[in-house]
Amino acid sequence: MGAASDIRTPELDAARPRRPARPARSAQRLPELTRVGWTPRADIGLDEWSAFGRRFGEIGRCSQWWLGDWIHYGNAKFGERYSRAAKLTGYDVQSLMNMVYVASRFEISRRRENLSWSHHATVASFDVASQEYWLGRAVVDKLSVADLRVESRSWRRALQPPVEDAPHRAAAHADTLVCPSCGELVPLTP
Repeated sequence: MGAASDIRTPELDAARPRRPARPARSAQRLPELTRVGWTPRADIGLDEWSAFGRRFGEIGRCSQWWLGDWIHYGNAKFGERYSRAAKLTGYDVQSLMNMVYVASRFEISRRRENLSWSHHATVASFDVASQEYWLGRAVVDKLSVADLRVESRSWRRALQPPVEDAPHRAAAHADTLVCPSCGELVPLTP
């Protein structure tokens, strides 16, 4: 059986000291928040103004993760719902697909709160070890998204075998075509 303080009866409730009620925030004191603006309805101090800014920043940095996870769940539970999600959120289908892709490539435990969603999107196509390496570099070296893109592209290019010069390749293989989909040489038959 629970502790005596867990027992609830009208008599005990009446005898129990009450916490002072927090003053309700006046609806007139809350800022007006619409789809296109934020307007304080009263004079606010620096601390309150700063708190609003921090919250807005958090919402902005988190929304792509939230949407990606939300749609991923909906896809798994209800089947593909990108068109419905686009109608509900106002985002286009391709943007939503990108959000789901990035969210699905990073378990929540691997997401770095001190990096943006765009940092993660930049390395989402990499294998897990490479993702961890580049996200770690971005944190340690304080790489912007643009810097991360440049450095990781250079790294990927260095891993790729050199591509033959196109005119040289065409001359060397005059009796073949290059498949535009896969890049394989296809022999021409007369």
